[in-house]
Amino acid sequence: MMMPPAHPLTAALALAPLFFIVLLFFFSGPVVCWRPWPNAQPNSNDFLFGGSKKYEGSSEFVSLKYHMGPVLTANITVYPIWYGKWRSSQKRIIREFIGSISAPDTKPPSVAGWWKTVRLYTDQTGANISGTVHIGEEKNDRFYSHGKSLTRLSVQSVIKSAVSASTRPLPVNPKSGVYLLLTSDDVYVQDFCNNVCGFHYFTFPSIVGYTLPYAWVGNSAKLCPGVCAYPFAVPNYIPGLKAVKSPNGDVGVDAMISVIAHEIAELATNPLVNAWYAGQDPVFPVEIADLCEGIYGTGGGGSYTGQMLNDKDGATYNMNGIRRRFLVQWVWNHMVNYCTGPNALD
Repeated sequence: MMMPPAHPLTAALALAPLFFIVLLFFFSGPVVCWRPWPNAQPNSNDFLFGGSKKYEGSSEFVSLKYHMGPVLTANITVYPIWYGKWRSSQKRIIREFIGSISAPDTKPPSVAGWWKTVRLYTDQTGANISGTVHIGEEKNDRFYSHGKSLTRLSVQSVIKSAVSASTRPLPVNPKSGVYLLLTSDDVYVQDFCNNVCGFHYFTFPSIVGYTLPYAWVGNSAKLCPGVCAYPFAVPNYIPGLKAVKSPNGDVGVDAMISVIAHEIAELATNPLVNAWYAGQDPVFPVEIADLCEGIYGTGGGGSYTGQMLNDKDGATYNMNGIRRRFLVQWVWNHMVNYCTGPNALD
């Protein structure tokens, strides 16, 4: 989801209590799914449609529209910025997920199959979102050059440092670049854990010098695993709720994968806040991943994740990558008006 830095562009707008199944806001609002935000309060509209349990959030009331802005139709290059301390094993998990988006020969259900839904979206010429997503140059900021507590504006300053560095600066690619700021588990970003696990927007020329689509995603392993690493971790205040085993043995990074997927999908379809979204106000858009937050399989909605898969070691996943498995939330398919994913059951 995107909004100006003064307002949270959250990777999760859902605010609903446990086990209360809610699926949509009235008319142009979002299908309400679930993440265990602390102190969540139900919206009155949640109760209006609380009894309507439709397939994966499907609804004729959701009005996702194209607002004539650009989408990422050229080959997409993701430029990771590793802020803070990262282990090589953690970087490999994230790199291999991004590389899996353009790996069509991967065993189904695959990450590439998930991206096919994103590719259904077009610009005003009818050109589809690019089928090619690859990793470009990377930048490391091991010494926390902007501190361990970042605001929304200082996030943009970190990106400025990466593209203007005196040695090995990241390329400036406003047409097809996605600048992915990843903060380590000891870095706090404004609103992190309260109602934000990640967000995306575009940089301001007054700060960075260019208008560049970017996203931030944080590692919640130490700060709030019960919120942003759900369902690999669960909050202490919900007794009886059991966490599932993460597929790559790193709860924080495995949880980041779905948020990274969420933000890349929304950057591809709404990079400058004027392309694909629902709602009347572009400052508070409801985008293709917001509509499916918390849905990972058939039957998902409300506090239920949907049907997922388990490997021989008991780890939970729903998609295959090149060499790994991942748990990735579904995205909204505007052709059929519900959330879809490659692991859907017939």
